[in-house]
Formats: sequence, C-alpha cells, structure tokens
Amino acid sequence: MAPREVRQPEVTRLARLLLALLLVVPVVQAGASMALAVAFLVEFLSEGRSRPLSALTREPGSAPLAVPGVAVDRFTPAGAGRPLVLVHGLTPEGKDDPRARAAAALLARAGFDVALPTVPGLTRARLRRDDVEAVVATLAARAAPTVVVGVSVGAGPALLAAADARVRDRVRAVLTLGGYASARELIRFHLTGTYGFAGISGRVRPDPRAVDLVVAANADLLDASARALVAARDPAAAERALTALSPELGRLLDALSPLSVVGDLRARLVLVHGRGDPAVPYTESLRLRAARPGRTTVAIVGALDHVEGARAGIGSLVDALVLWRAAYALLAPD
Repeated sequence: MAPREVRQPEVTRLARLLLALLLVVPVVQAGASMALAVAFLVEFLSEGRSRPLSALTREPGSAPLAVPGVAVDRFTPAGAGRPLVLVHGLTPEGKDDPRARAAAALLARAGFDVALPTVPGLTRARLRRDDVEAVVATLAARAAPTVVVGVSVGAGPALLAAADARVRDRVRAVLTLGGYASARELIRFHLTGTYGFAGISGRVRPDPRAVDLVVAANADLLDASARALVAARDPAAAERALTALSPELGRLLDALSPLSVVGDLRARLVLVHGRGDPAVPYTESLRLRAARPGRTTVAIVGALDHVEGARAGIGSLVDALVLWRAAYALLAPD
C-alpha cells in the first residue's frame, strides 16, 4: 500500500477534477474533449492565475442585454450557447464586480450564453423583496429553458425568481453555491455564530462587521423589535428577539426567504455548499432540501470555503462522489 503522503495528492487531484465537472459537464457540448473540462478545472480553482481554458477557447463576446429596468450584460461563447442567468452575491459593483464578470466569462467559454444582471439590493446589503424583479425580468428576456445560478446571498433572489409564477416554466435547473434558506436563520447565525438543523449544530465566531453593514443599509427598517434583535449577541437572547419581531419585519424576513417558495419551484435544484462555509452555514442547504426533497440534490463538500475553493482542497473521495451525484441530478432528463 502506498504511503499516505503519496496517495493523498492523487485523491485531491481527482476530487478537484470532479468539482470542476460539476460545473462543466452541464455546459460542455456533446463530443467535447475531456481536455476542456480539465482546462476549466485549472482556471476555476486558480481563480484565473492559470488560464488553460482561455488559451483553448475564443474570447467570449460581451455586450449589454436590453432588459427593461435592469442593467444586464451578456457573455456569449463562440458558438451557440445554453442560456444561463448568473446572480451575483453581495458586492457594491453589481454586474461590474470583477469576480462576477470573470465567472460569467468562464461559463461562456465553457458553452453557456450568460446574462449577468445587477440586483440593486445586493449592491447595498439592502433587504427588499422587490429586488427579485431584476432576476424575473432577466429570465423573461432569455430563451427557455434557462439555467439559473445563484451565488451566496444572491441565491435568495435567484430562487425567489425561479419559483415566480411569471417565469418558473422557463427555468430548467437552479444551482446555488453557498446559498441560504431562511433569512431568520441567516440573521441568527451572523448575530451569534450558531447554526443548526435536523440534529446538526455548530458555532463559529461571528463577524460583527457583517451585522453593522446590514444595519447601516436598512436603518429605515429598524423598529424596536429589530433594535432588540441587533443587540442580542447570545443564542438565547437572539431566539427571544426573533420570536418577538414586529409583524411587519417578520413578514419581510419570510418574504426574503427561499424556504417560503421552494415548494413552487418546478426546475431541478442542485445545492452546493462548503462544509466549513464561514458566511452561510451548510445547514441552510439541508433546510432547503428538506422543504423540497423531490428533484433536489445537495452536495456538501470540503472543496469550498464559501464560494471559493478551499485552500486545503478535497481530502475525500466521498466528496468527489457527492459532486458527481449532483452533476448527474442536474443533467438527468426531465
């Protein structure tokens, strides 16, 4: 038997390859070589420091996409691409965020026709239900069927839009990366560092800067119940404050929660989450799957921190097999 220090790098390389295939397999056209998948892997995991896919493919086209009331850019591959809407996470730059644009371009190189809208609330950490309209409008402007990818907190409006009766029949599949189910649970996590679901629980050190950012962006929502919630920095106090929210604030949090609409989703749902995610606990993906088990696959892996590759990579073939299962769920015929 080979020593562990010899075998472990081989396992990590294989598992990382499968991570890339989770994203590549759905978009690589029939007959494309495995070299394209490997090139995507290297470029994705290196965050563009190594660029083999860029060397093998043409520069994607990039131009504004006409969508009423929404700023959208479209990234197109050299040939025909499969339509995709990419919803960014929290960033003041929206569609102009360099990481979001790099992700859109890389997906285009792999065969997607990508629409990247700016979701106004995600540029200011502003909590409003009407931010879903930017995603709904972008979906309405796309050919069907469309894939939707939601990144981090952007998974919220992505899922809310994909379940919206106006456009849900246009959506073939939804993939979330580090997304959340419940706005209440996300707030609890950032206030106290505690998380839990279905017998799984844990605690991390919360980052008070994240709370301060949301509070500053939503000062107009801070009634007495919200101020009591912000002041609650231990689990018991946060629980009491969450159960005593004003009806108005409670309805807003419920309306912002994909958990409230996931049962209306008609598309396949693939939930990818890092086991050690420091920003959104992986129990949120488990919570979504429990609420909508049919045609839903969850992949909890060690390959990711939040929405970026973990420095340690994957140390288990189990993670690789979980990712393969997620890929097959995304690809399986309806």
